[in-house]
Amino acid sequence: MNVPAELKYTKDHEWIKVEGDTATIGITDFAQGELGDIVYVEVERLDETLEADAVFGTVEAVKTVSDLFMPVAGEIIAFNDTLEDTPEIVNEDPYGAGWMIKVKFSDPESIENLLDATAYTTLVTG
Repeated sequence: MNVPAELKYTKDHEWIKVEGDTATIGITDFAQGELGDIVYVEVERLDETLEADAVFGTVEAVKTVSDLFMPVAGEIIAFNDTLEDTPEIVNEDPYGAGWMIKVKFSDPESIENLLDATAYTTLVTG
């Protein structure tokens, strides 16, 4: 299982990469492995401002559909359009080309409430 040290994580298996006041968000390697083959990613909230833990979309796999949750409050400013035609890229590269949204967030302290790589690894491995 791949858990990059430079990212932050949620208990709902999203990752977040912070660059200034913008964050890139996707699902973790663990999450994509548990979901199986991803066939569709939907983000209905582009250009909307959402609170932390709000649902921003869904990811559909062959066996299940799972909600996607905002790690931090902010405005969704971009969706990875590549996922419309090739959602399986989330399985292949969840921390790179498989990113889902970019968010402009307003509370930098909220990042500190997220899990670091060690805490996330402990969460998923018990």
